[in-house]
Amino acid sequence: MVESSDQTSTQQRLEALTEALQSGTAGQVRYLLSGLHPAESADLLESLPHGPRELLWELVAPEDQGEVLIELNEEVRAGLIEQMETHQLIEATEGLDTDDLADLLINLPGTVIHELLHSMDKQNRQRLEAVLSYPEDTAGGLMNPDMVTVRANVSLDVVLRYLRLRGDIPDLTDSLMVVNRFDKYQGVLPLTTLLTSDPDASVAEVMDRSVDGIPASMPDVDVARLFQDRDLVSAAVVDDDNRLLGRITIDDVVDVIREEADHSLMSMAGLDEDDDIFAPVVRSARRRAVWLGINLATAFLASWVIGLFESTLDKVVALAVLMPIVASMGGIAGSQTLTIMIRGLALGQVGSGNARSLMYKEIMVSIMNGLIWSLVVALIAVAWFQKMEIGIIIGCAIVINLICAAVAGFAIPLLLKRVGIDPALAGSVLLTTITDVVGFMAFLGLGTLYLL
Repeated sequence: MVESSDQTSTQQRLEALTEALQSGTAGQVRYLLSGLHPAESADLLESLPHGPRELLWELVAPEDQGEVLIELNEEVRAGLIEQMETHQLIEATEGLDTDDLADLLINLPGTVIHELLHSMDKQNRQRLEAVLSYPEDTAGGLMNPDMVTVRANVSLDVVLRYLRLRGDIPDLTDSLMVVNRFDKYQGVLPLTTLLTSDPDASVAEVMDRSVDGIPASMPDVDVARLFQDRDLVSAAVVDDDNRLLGRITIDDVVDVIREEADHSLMSMAGLDEDDDIFAPVVRSARRRAVWLGINLATAFLASWVIGLFESTLDKVVALAVLMPIVASMGGIAGSQTLTIMIRGLALGQVGSGNARSLMYKEIMVSIMNGLIWSLVVALIAVAWFQKMEIGIIIGCAIVINLICAAVAGFAIPLLLKRVGIDPALAGSVLLTTITDVVGFMAFLGLGTLYLL
């Protein structure tokens, strides 16, 4: 219900903005934008074609442009940045969190980056360089160096007075980071503990030492899984010597989860989650042409297998009529196993310890479904063509193809991951090829043996 409501409100805002842009009422557009969160403005910009998008971007308040840019996908963001002047880009980056600024920096022109770094004070420049020193898909690339640290030997009263003197704390701060005089991470002091404990107690007495720091080199997907498993709101990031580097907050983790979901969905069609849905026709066609070419090659392979049994098909027309059923059943069964494997690998639920058991289970599921549905299809085929041999052949072919589909759906993701290829990107194409080839070979081969 929430998702449906959000989609409806986005569509309504898009319709209202489109009408206002078409009518030329810039004041109405600015009014509509002023009440939106940066993420909502970004959604609207991504939903508009070129032309209206650039016009809408000009009406976004300069002080909001940085936050909106962060929420845009990479291709749309890069396109808007190309149209901005240097002073506009500098102004847009003011006030951004260090981790957000690091994400934006990769899209900025070299002259802007140089001027931006030159305008920053030494502390903020060092913080930015610390984030940039790690790949963006790691904990170090996600972290924000802006945090509040305290020592274990001070009293809670001292900490409270320090926070009052500081005046504000970073967003989504649920705990203070406890370090020693060498900045080695020791644990966290939850704000709830700070506010409800005896002010005369020391930090060491009430701090939580059980919350380990996250290694800066940990992949972002593993960070997201850690937050999910432990219900974290924030977590410390440490280096190899356990020195505190920064912290990761739940808003960054939500972005990782969404990006991974988009990546898995788009990769299955050979697309990129950062693609602009209103990208130029030539560019979009060029990107998709590669995937279509790969699919065409695999289709020719399946057609070649069919061609090997041309004489059989000429004599037994029923085989040509029923042939797609065998390939389709194998494709569906294989995709079910493939999806389970890709999800299991992504969540870390499949490994050397349980892979064999999972393979046996998937094979047994395919055998059971194969026996059930091969019987159904066989009976239909016999009733249709009045030939018992046709029913037996297609029933056996379905069982063979479903077993092969299960093995392929299990093995393909493991093999692709081992050679460093994303299973979500290439798995479905390989699986389709295997199930088509095996299905046609089994069905037409059995037909050749028993009908000719």
